[in-house]
Amino acid sequence: MTLGEKLGLAAAFCAVIGSFVGLIRWLVAHYLSELKPNSGSSMSDRITRVETRVDEIYTILITRHAD
Repeated sequence: MTLGEKLGLAAAFCAVIGSFVGLIRWLVAHYLSELKPNSGSSMSDRITRVETRVDEIYTILITRHAD
């Protein structure tokens, strides 16, 4: 194997590894952005709305049970 072939193989290997690292960074950034509140459409906002509704249901059930 010549020096040029070794360099070409090393460059290809670095390109594949770099692409993989870039993909992982993009995925992590994308998923982390879902956890930040952003006025309604993030996962964090949806979970907050569901928790609020569940708390309201508990309040209604407790007040009806107490009567």
